[in-house]
Amino acid sequence: MSQEPRDELEGTEAPFVTHLIELRDRLIRALLAVGVAFGVLAIWPGPAGLYDLLAAPLVASLPHGATMIATNVISPFLVPLKITMMAAFLLALPVVLYQVWAFVAPGLYSHEKKLVLPLVVSSTVLFFTGVAFCYFFVFGKVFKFIQSFAPHSITAAPDIEAYLSFVLTMFVAFGAAFEVPVAVVVLARMGIVSVAKLREFRGYFIVLAFIIAAILTPPDIVSQLSLAIPMCLLYELGIMAAGVFIKHTQFPDSEPTDSDKTA
Repeated sequence: MSQEPRDELEGTEAPFVTHLIELRDRLIRALLAVGVAFGVLAIWPGPAGLYDLLAAPLVASLPHGATMIATNVISPFLVPLKITMMAAFLLALPVVLYQVWAFVAPGLYSHEKKLVLPLVVSSTVLFFTGVAFCYFFVFGKVFKFIQSFAPHSITAAPDIEAYLSFVLTMFVAFGAAFEVPVAVVVLARMGIVSVAKLREFRGYFIVLAFIIAAILTPPDIVSQLSLAIPMCLLYELGIMAAGVFIKHTQFPDSEPTDSDKTA
């Protein structure tokens, strides 16, 4: 008579208080990492230096001698401080994500670890890639395009708070848009939609990508194309990755589903 396979998590349960203590310790470590990163950035390049770096694409497109302005009395202090805090969190993000992973990993099966860890790493890398693409490529093109339409009778002097709000919106938009492959892989792996259906949906997604780009970006063709085209390419990448990912994260005792077979 065959015995049922032993649960690999059997005997690993811990008291609730122990989990709370571990959660507290890992939160403290994550906050310490953010604090250390903030201290380093505050020393070099400093809050003002960080804002100058963030504003460089816009300043480069302004007419010679034009500068940005601050319409609020405390903006010259608060805005660079906010940027330093956000940069510190992004710099410490690998440590923060590791603490999250170390907390949840003991409660996951081996096949679940194969599923979760690659998604966490890839989603982080893709988000940073989207932000970098926005800063190094899109901003320069968009600001030059916008300034080319400015009348000569107008002196451009953007407000620093308005610019920060615009930059954050664009960073979130491009960072989230670059998560398309992760979303495609998750949908296929959970069996919500098959890889074959994703291929059939390709034409609809192209239209959807341009609609999203029109909503999230400024009303200029450069930024809209810069967001929509990468989304379409990343959708294709997600379809290719889904088939590979499904095969390597299958539960050991489960039979392949119909969506897996189509991969």
